[in-house]
Amino acid sequence: MNLIEVTPLASADFPIAELKDFLRLGSGFTDDASQDGVIEACLRAAIGAIEVRTSRALILRQFRWSVFSFRKVENGILLPITPIVWIDEVKLYGKDGNWFRHPIGTLSVVSDGQRPVMTVTEGELPKVPDQGRAAVLLNAGYGPWSAVPAPLQQAVLMLAGAYFENRETMVTVGAQMPLSVASLLAPFQRIRMGMGA
Repeated sequence: MNLIEVTPLASADFPIAELKDFLRLGSGFTDDASQDGVIEACLRAAIGAIEVRTSRALILRQFRWSVFSFRKVENGILLPITPIVWIDEVKLYGKDGNWFRHPIGTLSVVSDGQRPVMTVTEGELPKVPDQGRAAVLLNAGYGPWSAVPAPLQQAVLMLAGAYFENRETMVTVGAQMPLSVASLLAPFQRIRMGMGA
């Protein structure tokens, strides 16, 4: 499975001013924007870390999900990230590289906050050709930053703040997420039960 961002976030998508306030950085000076690049990098890193940990896209954007087989459940195909807003396209590739589109009008998304499922309103679910693959364009995220749930916003600011304050410190492999941030993320993490979760 491979999930890649198709439409990367722009600088304007990040809560740079909010992080500055959170860090209590001085304002009203001629060089107020001098740290904006570092702050944006810290926010990008924090959002990325939180999205990986929770399997949630925070800010709405488009992703391409490539798989060699779909993971099916009773009522459809499990999707890799939540919240899914809509699916733009499902391309199915044969082993020879030829492809065709599954009719997008027959697809719908059932989202339960944990594991969204792609279902069909009529016909059959998309099926990956033998020795082929599928590429799904989907849009996921809560919306703009202002639509992200408050606990996740706070977690992003706290983690980005920690990155900013410790930006000159060497980070070791396997470094733990701060406990306060992990506590905020706990309700948003995927519940895993049994072999099929």
